[in-house]
Amino acid sequence: MIKRALQDRLEASLRKYPVVGIVGSRQTGKTTLAKLVQRTVAAKAVYLDLELPSDLNKLQSPELYLRQFSDRLVIIDEIQRMPELFPLMRALVDRKRSGGRFLILGSASPDMIKRASESLAGRIVYHELSPFTLEEIGTKRAERLWLRGGYPSSFLAGSDAESLGWRESFIRTYLEMDLPQLGIRVPAPQIRRFWTMLAHVHGQLWNASRIAGSLGITAPTVKHYLDILEDTFVVRVLAPWHENAKKRLVKSPKVFIRDTGLLHALLRIPAIDDLRAHPTAGSSWEGYIIEQLAAMAPRDWLTHYYRTSSGAEIDLLLHDRRGKPIAVEIKLSAAPQVAKGFWTAMDDLRCKKGYVIYPGSDRYPLADNVTALPATDLESVFA
Repeated sequence: MIKRALQDRLEASLRKYPVVGIVGSRQTGKTTLAKLVQRTVAAKAVYLDLELPSDLNKLQSPELYLRQFSDRLVIIDEIQRMPELFPLMRALVDRKRSGGRFLILGSASPDMIKRASESLAGRIVYHELSPFTLEEIGTKRAERLWLRGGYPSSFLAGSDAESLGWRESFIRTYLEMDLPQLGIRVPAPQIRRFWTMLAHVHGQLWNASRIAGSLGITAPTVKHYLDILEDTFVVRVLAPWHENAKKRLVKSPKVFIRDTGLLHALLRIPAIDDLRAHPTAGSSWEGYIIEQLAAMAPRDWLTHYYRTSSGAEIDLLLHDRRGKPIAVEIKLSAAPQVAKGFWTAMDDLRCKKGYVIYPGSDRYPLADNVTALPATDLESVFA
């Protein structure tokens, strides 16, 4: 059993908030984590899986059923299947406001579960459970994590071929079954082509018109598809930093396939040697490191990239809502070098600290305030 980094924060939230939500992509281990919490924190918790007809049947009169558990944690899995429960949970929580009344699990973002955002404001805290991270699996298996991604069934598979087979099946199931269950009605072949196209432009600037032209659909339709993939946690839209009014800034976001295992399945990259030789290896590595840092970052930190029309650029900016940003450049090289644009961007933003993340083993200074940092030492970024 690999302990999830989220577990301690989740248990702390259950002591403080009446409703705690775990959101994330399908198959990341939300149910496993919830059942572990049930065993360690609330052994008498009630568990409901809304994909089971037997559990749905218990909720024919949801108020009568749920109000009998005012002193017990109620875990509700796949909550997006019954959004009408959110106003009821609010009423029950307001009647007895204490920590750990409900733990809800969902495969769509809080923005997609609109009734939750409206009904439970001030009563709920959300945590996102990502696929496995370096922090959880250890640095000795970092290369496997990069190739296979962090979905538990993919990462723990007996071979690379078995892992790839699982990921290909996941993609089919996601398109043909998971999206319709979330109430999303889109043609599976069309969104499959869109997702594959995103894999080929992974880490590049978003250009809706170009992608729409290639697919023969409209730019608004392409944007709708992107929103679906973002809201279901399979795509990251990295926004540009735009608070420097004196510079001409690039304003289009960058788009990444969040799990590199899914990226490599869409690109048909079966093994690590094939990945190293693939033209997208550098952008795949960039997305991989961005996901690791985003998972490690404190809840109130923000992530952006920075680019000006004159060529100043930083791959990733990490910053809290008060402090100066930390500049992160990501290089797939044993001897990383950074371009002039990085130093210009550091000056533009008055960054006091920067890192160049690379797949080596030594940490060393590149300048007074910039350090070459091995990917196995990412926690130092937040030290």
